[in-house]
Amino acid sequence: MTASELKEVLDEAGVIPSKRLGQNFLVDQNTAEWIVGQLHLQAEDTIVEVGPGTGALTEHVVGKVARVILVEYDRRLAEYLTKKFADRPEVTVINHDAVRIDIRPFFAHKNVKLLGNLPYSAGGAILRNFLKGPSPFKRAVLMLQKEMIDRILAGPRCKDYGVLTLRMQCEWQGEPVKVVPPSCFIPRPMIDSTVMTLEPRQAALPVHDRRLFDELVRRGFAQRRKQLRKNLPDDVDWEKVCEKLEFSPTARAEELSLDDWVALTREVDPFFQKEEGQGDGEMLAVVDGDDNVVGSERRDVIHRDGLKHRAVHIFALNQKGEIFLQKRSRLKDNCPGLWDSSAAGHVDAGEEYDACAARELEEELGLAGHDLREVGKLGAHANTGWEHVRLYATLAKGRIRFPCVEIEYGEWFGMPQIEEWVKAVPEDFAPGFLACWEVWKEANPGRFENGE
Repeated sequence: MTASELKEVLDEAGVIPSKRLGQNFLVDQNTAEWIVGQLHLQAEDTIVEVGPGTGALTEHVVGKVARVILVEYDRRLAEYLTKKFADRPEVTVINHDAVRIDIRPFFAHKNVKLLGNLPYSAGGAILRNFLKGPSPFKRAVLMLQKEMIDRILAGPRCKDYGVLTLRMQCEWQGEPVKVVPPSCFIPRPMIDSTVMTLEPRQAALPVHDRRLFDELVRRGFAQRRKQLRKNLPDDVDWEKVCEKLEFSPTARAEELSLDDWVALTREVDPFFQKEEGQGDGEMLAVVDGDDNVVGSERRDVIHRDGLKHRAVHIFALNQKGEIFLQKRSRLKDNCPGLWDSSAAGHVDAGEEYDACAARELEEELGLAGHDLREVGKLGAHANTGWEHVRLYATLAKGRIRFPCVEIEYGEWFGMPQIEEWVKAVPEDFAPGFLACWEVWKEANPGRFENGE
């Protein structure tokens, strides 16, 4: 879109570029095409574009991918985009604030990628909403003011290094790929912009509690010129930490690298367990096809020989009727990294289903003393890993806390969101959960069609 075309569109839509909204419209077509090229578009992709404005980037996406979702805050521009792409059924326009929009529905799409010429006024908040873990995006190409990109990609011991740096680098690998001068925009901004590509981290960090990591980082940089020990929680034994991790006792927050912050998180986490994976030596009940106990055996032997055994799955619900799903740790020997029930586990030798469900709920989610309702049963078959399964449900009371060596992420999802996701991308889920989900739907008819 040229400068004269942009003026006509803005006049037609009744839009005067707003400094408060950070509305600087890209008018260099070559730059727009080049930026979209960094997405490496594939026919099955879903592209979510934030702040499309008049569609300068969108024009180079439409017709090349399966679906395009445009998130535009300005109502007048959203109406313009709706009319502009009215004949393109794969384009959806959402008039919403990108800082507050619910991104969970985006999980129900394959190969989701993020695109955006982000407004200077809200770039950091938008990044936080869209790219904090867990995120549905496989790649992102974003344009922001150069100083924001510098903060994201900064290293220790410099003024740009801070909370935003560590939050982003903990989850993403970023690379600046192009500087775009003010002359490419109308109205012209006062500073250069930078295009950045982002992909999920390839070299995984050691497992750690991401919520505790975020809390420690925020505390550490709250008063960045103070020594770090003065900003940490009172229960952190700083001298012990320094001795074990070889930190300077007078270190400030900006002196610790990302790896240092992860090591600090693991060291002060009272719930941290060593990365030993699952205990192959635990003894489990062995059962027959009718779920009668016929003996007991080591866990590794049961899985090796395909012996029938017992397990429980629990769906924890909140007051909104949402279900908490966990993303299994990469340390799991079965279905690592897949989404699963709120909590699940094997029934030990000599243990009953009800007792096992209560134990797993407390061990995995920190929820003790909860009433558990049995929802249904599943027979032992390949999709359950030859497990006889009892499915339970409970109303979660209190804060959920999970061990990072067991669960990488946890998130609440509405039942319609889960149903849409399961239908669209079943490979994201552990087979045992998919089997339990069918049992749950049979026990709760009608809760998916009416949006409850």
